[in-house]
Amino acid sequence: MTAISHCFETLGRNKETALIPFITAGDPDLETTAAALRTLDRSGADIIELGVPYSDPLADGPVIQAAATRALEKGTTLDRVLEMLQATTPDVKAPIVLFSYYNPILHRGIDKFLQQVAAAGVAGLVVPDLPMEEASGLLQPASEMGIDLTLLIAPTSSAERIEAIARSSQGFIYLVSVTGVTGIRSQIESRVSDLLKKIRNVTDKPIGVGFGISQAEQARQVKDWGADAVIVGSAFVKRLSEGTPAEGLSAIAEFCENLKAAIKTNSN
Repeated sequence: MTAISHCFETLGRNKETALIPFITAGDPDLETTAAALRTLDRSGADIIELGVPYSDPLADGPVIQAAATRALEKGTTLDRVLEMLQATTPDVKAPIVLFSYYNPILHRGIDKFLQQVAAAGVAGLVVPDLPMEEASGLLQPASEMGIDLTLLIAPTSSAERIEAIARSSQGFIYLVSVTGVTGIRSQIESRVSDLLKKIRNVTDKPIGVGFGISQAEQARQVKDWGADAVIVGSAFVKRLSEGTPAEGLSAIAEFCENLKAAIKTNSN
């Protein structure tokens, strides 16, 4: 059993919903990223998603794009991210999911990339620009390395496509709550509830909902609709980037605790 599957199984036994924060590696610097991983881990994060900065982040909204730009300007590279992770993951209980676009993986070579991320303690991968039809070349070798490759379901996905993605996705299924890029939104679209039911009809794998969740009330709503995990990105990235690194770390700790408390609360 992989670290991510074990995490969901443990939470499921306790009827808990997972909280998955996202931060961008290298913003404001890799030392702060390492501290942020430890901070989130002790503040209620069940799994942590770490974005590798990329120059053409098609799935990311303005907050995460700006963070990636700042990180790249500071000289953040995949090698430096993995070096930081290798030193940090032994101190972090929450499984780390690396969010990376496909081009850096292909450029490095799939086998070499997987060997390096496994050595760095990475438990899972999300590759937002890798369509299901082309994922087989990464799914099988990742599985052999004990790394879960989680696939994304868009709100526009057909029933047939939902079933196919659900069948192939590892660790959990990532349901994108909106059509478009990541970002902070004032409300979560009610169709997410229907999409969760559609996915639940074809699989018993855990389902995480992300893109657009930025408030405790939204996280609770998604939990009440039946999500197994709530994924929050831009709101964490924004807080971490404001003020001094110490102030950013304090802000994400408080926010993480508030979100975890919200999804532990019974709505009735």
